[in-house]
Parts: sequence; structure tokens; C-alpha cells
Amino acid sequence: MATHRISSLPIAISTSLCLPSKRRDYRLALPFTSLYGTRLLLKPSNLSCFVTKHHSSTTATVSLSLPTAKPERATSEKSPIWSARSIKSFAMAELEARKLKYPNTGTEALLMGILVEGTSHAAKFLRANGITLFKVREETVNLLGKSDMYFFSPEHPPLTEQAQKVLDWAVDEKLKSGESGEITTTYLLLGIWSEKESAGHKILATFGFNDEKAKELAKFLNNDIVLNYK
Repeated sequence: MATHRISSLPIAISTSLCLPSKRRDYRLALPFTSLYGTRLLLKPSNLSCFVTKHHSSTTATVSLSLPTAKPERATSEKSPIWSARSIKSFAMAELEARKLKYPNTGTEALLMGILVEGTSHAAKFLRANGITLFKVREETVNLLGKSDMYFFSPEHPPLTEQAQKVLDWAVDEKLKSGESGEITTTYLLLGIWSEKESAGHKILATFGFNDEKAKELAKFLNNDIVLNYK
């Protein structure tokens, strides 16, 4: 059995396909020699709906948590999970740190990660207030400088102490709220703002983000996306 592990939540993947029976149907076969197979076969079929079974299966796992400085949380069932947009923002933050050839993922990278993900309420709020990815990236270089052109960042640049505090602040605030649901990117953004001496906070302040805007944003703490947001 081929198994691919990313983290902790197993999800079994199988192939099931239904095709409308109009003129001619085709059977789609995806042999799982790797995650999605290496060959694509189309065969005529008279069946309008079918399930393809394979002797081998692939199991993928998805991480619903981010790094924490509090080890007891890693195994706690009461610890809230991060939203998909928050996890993607974190992944994009690591990528931005690598693009700038920085050795660590800092609060400035977390801020860029939110903007790269782009679909969350937090990202839309930033753009509505004139804070864009291009501006943040440019200000990051102005504030922290350019890295050595021959330096190569690790695949997963470790978090700075301040960036780790941002993640733990977000979890703490979610627990204090007593609200159910996931930790949204809004918690992540307000966590960056809470670290007064961090590069992320300074960049936000440079572009006019302040405590009043933070309070306005906090009204949507538990909404990762607001459909009627303008």
C-alpha cells in the first residue's frame, strides 16, 4: 500500500466517476502508481455511472495546526484548529521568506503570506486600506535590507521569536473568546499588530494601519471570508 504522509489527519482517496449517458461514455482509469498515477486511459463504456476499484490505495494527510511554542497544545484535543486560509497564508509566508532569501520566517513574511493568499477578509481589508503585497514587500526590503545573493534559505525557514508569538497569540485569543470554529487569518493579522516591536507591525503602521482599524477588523474575527464585503 502506497502511503504519503504530510501530518496527522488521514484521508483515503479513491476514484469514483459518474458520466452522463448521452451519445457515448468513456471510462476514465487512473492507476495509482503514484499519487495520481502515471497513465491516463480512455476506454468506451456503456455504463452511465461506475466506481473504479484498485488493489492499491493512496492515503494523504492534512495538517490543521501551525507551529506552537507550547508543546502541550500539540496533543490537546481542546486546542482550536486553523482555517484553511490561515494555513495557506502561513505556507505562502514561508515562500515569501525564501524569495527574499531570508533565513527566517518573520512577522513581515506572515503579513505578505496573508496578502498572497488574498481571499480572506483580512487580506481584503488590507487592500481596501491601500496595503498591497507589492508595497509590503518593498517596505520589507527597505526595513530589513537585502539578503546576500549567494545565500539560500532553508525549505521551511524557521519562525522568528516574534512570529511564533503571533501564532500563539492567535490561539490564546481564540481560546479566550470561547467561540467555536477555526482560527481565521484575522487572528493572524491582529497577532502581527500585537507585536509592537516587530517588522510586521512597523510595516502596517507605515501604511496607516492603527488601533482604530484593528478594532474595526476585530468585528470579523471569526469570519475568514465575508461575502458582502466591499
